Amino acid sequence: MPRLVVVTTGGTIATSADAHGVLRPVHRGAALTAGTGAETVDVLNVDSSRLTPADWLTISAAVTAAADGGADGVVVTHGTDSLEETALWLALTYTGSVPVVLTGAARSADSPDADGPGNLRDALAVAASPQAREPGVLICFAGSVFAPLGTTKVGGARLFGGSVLGTVHDGTVSISGRADRPILGAVRDVPRVDIVSAYPGADAVAIDAFVAAGARGLALEAMGAGNAGVPVVDAVRRACDAGVAVVVTTRVPGGRTDAVYGPGHDLVSAGAVMVPRLRTSQARVLLMVALSLGLPVGDVVGRWG
Repeated sequence: MPRLVVVTTGGTIATSADAHGVLRPVHRGAALTAGTGAETVDVLNVDSSRLTPADWLTISAAVTAAADGGADGVVVTHGTDSLEETALWLALTYTGSVPVVLTGAARSADSPDADGPGNLRDALAVAASPQAREPGVLICFAGSVFAPLGTTKVGGARLFGGSVLGTVHDGTVSISGRADRPILGAVRDVPRVDIVSAYPGADAVAIDAFVAAGARGLALEAMGAGNAGVPVVDAVRRACDAGVAVVVTTRVPGGRTDAVYGPGHDLVSAGAVMVPRLRTSQARVLLMVALSLGLPVGDVVGRWG
């Protein structure tokens, strides 16, 4: 039997309703994995909206320790609110060969139709499968196996949308899709990167404030194909001139950025880098890792953005 380790961080999969009916993470790894034979490492037990970039380092360290300690596969239980960020962080920074699979739940542990136990069993099956070794880091949810890069929470029955590499059914894993593994390298620190939005009437206040607060990078969620008003473009120019890296995404679900309109062209001329396909949440993570490792942002975005 393969040796599997479950690293727990909280999220809906670990929640039950309190006396007021509010869902809070209360279940630890031993309760989640009962009957599976997996070992557990309780790292955090919080709603994933409360995770910080420093927590990504903690999760990364636990995953690496489990892999280096002889695990054949590692599963990370996680809340769905920010699972896409943690998954991409691990995909970019985890350099090991032991499969790492993230999963969670749409419904609480005390729900009559709780999906956490099934998702966890599926994730353990994927982590134990030789088919999972090449991709490295995967997301397993509702019977589908996703590549982290480009996978985001979209709601609905499947909850996540992205590149589906395979499926799990009754413990049988089938991974037929291929995805390049976007490893950039292990990191030890997390630079400050903030998100700002462009909208009709947006001014320079947010961008200037983040730069003053010490941001090393900004992810600008722009309109349309990557457009913003004149005050935002001017603020981006000042930020880039000050050495702050700026990447541009779109607020359009399923949209892509392209500097084909005047405002988008002006943003690129100001020093910003268009991120063609990643949503803002993951573009921020990609920028953080690139800055931490001192890699050229344009090159990294050109390959993985």
